[in-house]
Amino acid sequence: MNALPACIRLTHPAEDYPVLEIDHPTCRARVALHGAHVMEWQPAGHAPVLYCSPQAVLREGKAIRGGIPICWPWFGAHPTDPTKPAHGIVRTRFWRLTDSQDGGESVELRFELESDDATRAIWGHDFHVIVEIRLGAELHLSLISHNTGETALEETGALHTYLAVDDIANVEVTGLEGVAYLDTAAGQRSSGVEEGAIRIDGEYERTYGSTATVTLRDATRTLHTHKHGSASTIVWSPGVEKAARLGDMPLEDFRRFLCIETANAPGAEVTVKPGGHHVLRTRITVS
Repeated sequence: MNALPACIRLTHPAEDYPVLEIDHPTCRARVALHGAHVMEWQPAGHAPVLYCSPQAVLREGKAIRGGIPICWPWFGAHPTDPTKPAHGIVRTRFWRLTDSQDGGESVELRFELESDDATRAIWGHDFHVIVEIRLGAELHLSLISHNTGETALEETGALHTYLAVDDIANVEVTGLEGVAYLDTAAGQRSSGVEEGAIRIDGEYERTYGSTATVTLRDATRTLHTHKHGSASTIVWSPGVEKAARLGDMPLEDFRRFLCIETANAPGAEVTVKPGGHHVLRTRITVS
């Protein structure tokens, strides 16, 4: 790892588990090398924008509960083999930090990960993935997947963003009106078209076929999720019964977040030709 800017401090909140702590005039943040995972982001003058569980397990091979987990090269269960890890193979591996900069108006980080024998044993493709993060008054996160193999690869994925809210009961989500969805809450499957603003009153898990910006309002502020390279938006809240089964989050904390995910879900697969690449990007703003 190269020398870090003065605004970034390397910490180890658990043994052999490096986390970057950012203290910059524009924001405070924490980013784990495990999963290239933005755990926390708090723009100057605002409350934290991302929820991260105080009971999150910081251990290699275990995904962090909260922040922005990176799901790739598949979202959800593996499409043909349920024994393979949910949400892919990159959120539970350590990435290399290859660049860090204080850009004045923001802090910029770059992480990289390549295929190896362990990844090929699970997913038989060669790849080079890059995560670029810009943290300041806005949050920008890009997942750039390069196909370094000799055959085309098909991928899904998500930037599984946990947005912090004052109380899930006070949340209203707009930007998905008139959009078709697949509802998979409580293990059921149904489809429909969103008729108006979304309000959450229990377990909620819908995948929308949308490229639009989504806006979340609660009693204290408004958050906007903008996206690029994404044909799906996933809105998820575990509700009280599912939250009780998670094990790495206080039970009542299901009220403290709503996931609005920039994604390409099953049914919106992306094909990347040999030598090609795909960019999945989210940008979060506060107003």
